[in-house]
Amino acid sequence: MKPVLKALPRQFHPRHRRLPVLGAKAGTVSVAVLSATLLGTLPADSPASMFTGPAYAESGTVAAAWTWPSPSSLSASGPSSAPSADARAEPLAVAVPAAPVPPAQPAVKPVAGLDQRQMDNAAIIVKQGRAQGMPDRALVVALATAMQESDLYNIASSAVPASLRLPHEGTSTDHDSVGLFQQRASQGWGTVAELMNPAHSAMLFYNALNRVEGWQRMSVTAAAQAVQRSAFPGAYQKHAGRAEQVVAALT
Repeated sequence: MKPVLKALPRQFHPRHRRLPVLGAKAGTVSVAVLSATLLGTLPADSPASMFTGPAYAESGTVAAAWTWPSPSSLSASGPSSAPSADARAEPLAVAVPAAPVPPAQPAVKPVAGLDQRQMDNAAIIVKQGRAQGMPDRALVVALATAMQESDLYNIASSAVPASLRLPHEGTSTDHDSVGLFQQRASQGWGTVAELMNPAHSAMLFYNALNRVEGWQRMSVTAAAQAVQRSAFPGAYQKHAGRAEQVVAALT
C-alpha cells in the first residue's frame, strides 16, 4: 500500500521557494513568505501592523516605515511593540531666540560747552547724587568741583602707575591726585581703583560734603573748598552757572 502524500501548500512548494540568501541554508523558507502565510491565517480583526516593516515586504507590497525605538521607550525587558505613528519621529530641538535686550539709554546731548565725554561723566555724578538723596544744590557743588579739578575727565596720574592701568581719559602730574575729583589715596580717600571709578569717587565726595556742617547755606566755592581743601579756594565759584545748566539738562 502506497503512502498517501499530502499536498504542500503553494507557498511551501519547492517550485515557489525563494532563492536562498547568502549564508542561509538551502531550502529555508523566506521570512517574507512565512509572514504572508501567517497573515493569511490571522483573524480579520488582528492589527494590520503586526508584521509590517521593510523586512517583511514582498514585491508589490508597500511596507510601513519603522524606526528603532528611542531608549526612553524601552522597558527593562526590551521593546514591547513597534512605536506608534506619533513616536516614529523625534521632535527636533528648536533654538528659541532670547528676549530682546532693551537698548542702552541714549546719552544726553552736551550743554554748557561740554563735549560728550564730559557730559557722560557729569551724568554719572548727578545720578550718584540722586541715588544718595542729595539735593540739587549738592549736585551743583559736585559738578563745579569736578569741572575745576579735572575738567570733568577721569584723569590718571603718572605718579601712580596703578591708575594708568585703569580706564582713564588723560593724565596729570599733580602728586597722587586721580579721578574726576583728583582725590588722593595717600590722604585717606580710598584705593586707587575706587578713586578711578567715577561713581565711587562721586559717592566719596558727597559723603564728605554731608559731613560739612551747614554746607547748604554756603556758597558753591565755600562748600567745595570745605571738602577739597584746595590751594585755590576761590576757583570753584566760576563753574557754578555751568554746573546749574548741566543739572537742569539731566533732570
